[in-house]
Amino acid sequence: MELNNFLSQSAYFGLFLSIFCYWVATKIAKKFPYTICNPLLLSTIMVIGILVLCHISYDTYNSSAKYLTYLLTPATVCLAVPMYRQIEVLKTHLIAIITSIFAGCIACAITIFGLSYLLKIEPEIYYSLLPKSVTTAIAIGVANEAGGNETITIAVVVLTGLLGAIFARSICNLFKITHPVAVGLACGNSAHAMGTSKAIEFGEIEGAMSSLAVVVAGIMTVIIVPIVAPLIR
Repeated sequence: MELNNFLSQSAYFGLFLSIFCYWVATKIAKKFPYTICNPLLLSTIMVIGILVLCHISYDTYNSSAKYLTYLLTPATVCLAVPMYRQIEVLKTHLIAIITSIFAGCIACAITIFGLSYLLKIEPEIYYSLLPKSVTTAIAIGVANEAGGNETITIAVVVLTGLLGAIFARSICNLFKITHPVAVGLACGNSAHAMGTSKAIEFGEIEGAMSSLAVVVAGIMTVIIVPIVAPLIR
């Protein structure tokens, strides 16, 4: 309790802990370049472990770590840079790109509805899950408007992104997906910004297409969620 009270007075504890853990995670990822050694996954585990071992409450940590979330919106906007560099590719495959992203958003909504209906999930959780495949900055607003729980939404968005970043290469290899546009759209549409960070590792075109998918999927999700949300009451 005393440690919580002490740290709650600090404006930098959560911020420092998050950055430090991520820095350590990047060092580990460089030394052990395995899929499971994703820096975000490792840093998340480290932060949770430290909080549990030191008996530090999440509220105490988040009171200063929340400042990092202010960077979500400008970070998302920066994804437009690689997209601008590949504008000619975008023009060439415009119809296929829009169709692919729309299909991905519809598939996501149908899957969540189907599983929620079969498992008889509470409406609040259902609303929270609907924007799971878009970037956090958009997902939070969509979930709040639909009547979902912001905390659950953040958790599933992060989990979705982590899984996408970890398994993206394996899935592409398994299904022999090699076209750079297809790889990029798949990463961005299914795993938002984290998927984009992985797509950039594939190549510049993949990163650009993933960036586009994040933006367009976010807009489409804002339109789709209010339509499918009332299906479960």
